[in-house]
Amino acid sequence: MSDVGTPSKSVTIEGEVDPRFAELGEEFQRRLDSGEELGASIAVVERGRPVVDLWGGFREVERISRWQRDTITNVWSITKTMTTLAALMLADRGLLALDAPVATYWPEFAQNGKADITVKQVMSHTAGVSGWDMPFTIEQLYDYEGAVAHLAAQAPWWEPGTASGYSLLNYGHIVGELVRRVSGKTLRAFIAEEIAGPLGADFTLGAPRSAYDRVSNVVPPPPAKIDLSQLPPGHPAIRTFGPIPMDATVTYTDAWREAEIGAANGFGNARSVARIQSVITNGGEVDGVRLLTQKTIDRIFEVQSDGLDVVLLQPLRFGIGYGLPSAQESQLPNRRIAYWGGWGGSIVLDDVDRGFTFAYVMNRMDGAVLGSARSAAYQKAFFDAIG
Repeated sequence: MSDVGTPSKSVTIEGEVDPRFAELGEEFQRRLDSGEELGASIAVVERGRPVVDLWGGFREVERISRWQRDTITNVWSITKTMTTLAALMLADRGLLALDAPVATYWPEFAQNGKADITVKQVMSHTAGVSGWDMPFTIEQLYDYEGAVAHLAAQAPWWEPGTASGYSLLNYGHIVGELVRRVSGKTLRAFIAEEIAGPLGADFTLGAPRSAYDRVSNVVPPPPAKIDLSQLPPGHPAIRTFGPIPMDATVTYTDAWREAEIGAANGFGNARSVARIQSVITNGGEVDGVRLLTQKTIDRIFEVQSDGLDVVLLQPLRFGIGYGLPSAQESQLPNRRIAYWGGWGGSIVLDDVDRGFTFAYVMNRMDGAVLGSARSAAYQKAFFDAIG
């Protein structure tokens, strides 16, 4: 039962906001007041310096517990931006060549016609491996070693490099396995020890039990707005979405929180997401912690595909690891912006030309796979402020 439009308690936002972003704060307050927003956080970082850090609302639909400064939630596919950052860091160190075949580092991946698939193709969703061959269950998803072996053995679903097809749940298994092969660390350990830890960011792959009392469970959305009924059998969208039902309540379970799913089970809030991703908009360094060089950041904006994504069934332009503005994306200015979002509406934007990173993380999910009316409104207020 939805409680949208019937807030039962005051929902004054907390935190700090630079006067330039007053309208963004007011928009957030309006959405909370109307009940459309349940609990959420919004952050903006300008060239490594926080200028917006807001949170408000409630952690559950019963509106018992306030969303606190340190509340975290499952951020779904925003997790992919952290997995991408790990791979870019290894590329920056000269340990992972973006133009090299995946099989250079992971020989087993060469099976069944995948020998020539490159690192940048898997990072830009153009490799033709957007999911697992069926049968495949969520229990198999949790078995990292088995899931990785499954991917290595299968053939591409379309000719690699000819189109994008969003790697919904397996992005972190492919890119994460590259991270493991090259660095010797699991993706979870790499993010903790080389990204979140050095930056002091409250972000983890999965959720440790010590953080359970700070987790706000996501509120499941209405049915997804992707209609697969008219597609022919064997279409990549059906094969990607088919094996594992899109059930948001799975994030409540210990099994999900303990798994390593570099595409979808990151836990954090807007502050931690914006802090980490602001390395992209601050020349690769934040508070003396350098993760990237500008040369590697520039590679993000090499267009890898620009057209109809065969999984999400919408026009998308991909650079290396991030979505890029396109003619079909009217809400994004035509400049160097790298972005991605999580199922239900969360989003992170890196405006490299302006030096700003914007992040929004919430618990009440929208039915769209990418974006929502709320994220669009906050995004507009953000861009109106920075010009």
